[in-house]
Amino acid sequence: MFTTRPTLQGTFGMVASTHWLASQSAMAVLEDGGNAYDAAVAGAFVLHVVEPHLNGPAGEAPIILAPADGPVRVLCGQGVAPAGATVAHYRSLGLDLVPGTGPLASAVPGAFDAWMTLLRDHGTRTPAEVLRYAIGYAEDGHAPVERVGDTVETVRELFETEWTSSADLYLPGGRAPRPGELWRNPALAATWRRLIAEAEAEGGDDRTAQIEAARRIWREGFIAEAVVAQAARPTMDTSGERHAGTLTAADLAGWSASYEEPATYEWDGWTLCKAGPWSQGPAFLQQLALLPSRAADLPAYGSADYVHRLVEGTKLAMADREAWYGDAAPVPLATLLSEPYNAARRALVGDRASHELRPGAPDGEEPRLSAHATAIAAGDAGHLPPPMAGAGEPTVAKDGGTRGDTCHIDVVDRWGNMVSATPSGGWLQSNPVIPELGFPLGTRLQMMWIEEGLPNSLTPGRRPRTTLSPSLALRDGVPAIAFGTPGGDQQDQWQVHFFLALALRDRVRGGYDLQGAVDAPNWHTDSFPGSFYPRAMVPGSLTVEGRTDPDVVAELRRRGHLVTVGDAWSEGRLCAVARDPRTGVLSAAANPRGMQGYAVGR
Repeated sequence: MFTTRPTLQGTFGMVASTHWLASQSAMAVLEDGGNAYDAAVAGAFVLHVVEPHLNGPAGEAPIILAPADGPVRVLCGQGVAPAGATVAHYRSLGLDLVPGTGPLASAVPGAFDAWMTLLRDHGTRTPAEVLRYAIGYAEDGHAPVERVGDTVETVRELFETEWTSSADLYLPGGRAPRPGELWRNPALAATWRRLIAEAEAEGGDDRTAQIEAARRIWREGFIAEAVVAQAARPTMDTSGERHAGTLTAADLAGWSASYEEPATYEWDGWTLCKAGPWSQGPAFLQQLALLPSRAADLPAYGSADYVHRLVEGTKLAMADREAWYGDAAPVPLATLLSEPYNAARRALVGDRASHELRPGAPDGEEPRLSAHATAIAAGDAGHLPPPMAGAGEPTVAKDGGTRGDTCHIDVVDRWGNMVSATPSGGWLQSNPVIPELGFPLGTRLQMMWIEEGLPNSLTPGRRPRTTLSPSLALRDGVPAIAFGTPGGDQQDQWQVHFFLALALRDRVRGGYDLQGAVDAPNWHTDSFPGSFYPRAMVPGSLTVEGRTDPDVVAELRRRGHLVTVGDAWSEGRLCAVARDPRTGVLSAAANPRGMQGYAVGR
């Protein structure tokens, strides 16, 4: 099979990420003797610099790790709603939805603490050693990808009239960052240099003490002071009004990243590991549960029958996501993944495309949908703006409103340690840049409902249900593949398609055909309420890449799918690394779409 690049193979170490500079920085750490966790942390901080339109230090970072000598764990880097973020408060401001931008949408920042926790518990390097790559690119400059400047141009008027600290950084002299010209973020470099200096002064020569000092400085020191001050500033957001946020010093000081067991599902010799239902990760598992239990029993790969079956399963799983997932109430995940439940759900898939939102009733409980979701599913969006077109890279309105997107990084080292992470949030278009620090706050609270009694109701101390969804697959009980993609609501669609393309072809040329699965034509549906403001839905929709067989497209349309044929290379930005449990051979692949993802290794 033709692929855009080879699947890399070796025995020393492999990295795949959504930007070549992050991949190479992480590989440099491996070459210097660091392990997969040291490398992932270094790569993640580089992503903050080189993909500022997709993630930042005040965003989020769900991480799945598989130590060579221990069980698979999830490290939750998703911060919670502040103590003052109540339904009553937001309703008192006249809001029906959490704004898509501004400090009212800011959860407690989670990314920095998650990366430092990973470094402390599983890494071998100091904060200075992993941050030096990010500092270098922020201080000395890097040539930005086109999408950075494109995003800035889209929100130029907002930056120049309202978010002037962002204009100072991203429009110096009135010019947005341009490819081929060095762009710098001296404030961010200075932030990390000061953090390191204070952490080393407090922690001495003890690596762990330095990391703990860095975490304290983030939560209680000079960084916390600037973050809280920014959150309190009234800021223009997507509501068309200026609002101050609810984030306080106590919120920052009281939260830290934490470990938990992964949600898992067994399918045809594979064990898929995802974050729990505070993320959309289990929707991946539900889509597998709706399929035959063996790959051999699926319709022919890429056929109309195959695509139809997967798309209809996606709609059912995402309807359950809408009704049952969240952190504000218990989630009946065991039932949602059980065979009796999925046998009944499987029977709902007919020959025609469904245009309905059909959540199930696990354990006989009635599904709980928000009034907004119920209205848009019924075709009544009221006064809300129309859905924003596009997928993958963030689609940004002039007021900063965005569907959102993110980054991804996977690493496997020569000892067999493996990590998959999907850092996001704190985009340059999410909030004004904090001038003292060089980065903005995030907007993850926009995924919660301003309505009581729902699994994803805005609730102090609870996590917003995130779209961020790294993946890790075990083969016959042994960690084999770490993978993921940006793409908001598309993440657990594109990843299912990647995994099945891999599982159906199993192994070629003596290893997993990662690049072939990454390159395979992909698709997505928006036939469920979106996670980002304005929370739109397009019933029956199906967007496919232009490389899809025209006969398949015609048959899907005959079955009632509202098919949009996109560009040939427009769906998915997957990255993956693997370790073959039989041989120990490592491999890696990265997405050619967008011309910036890269895999490296030897």
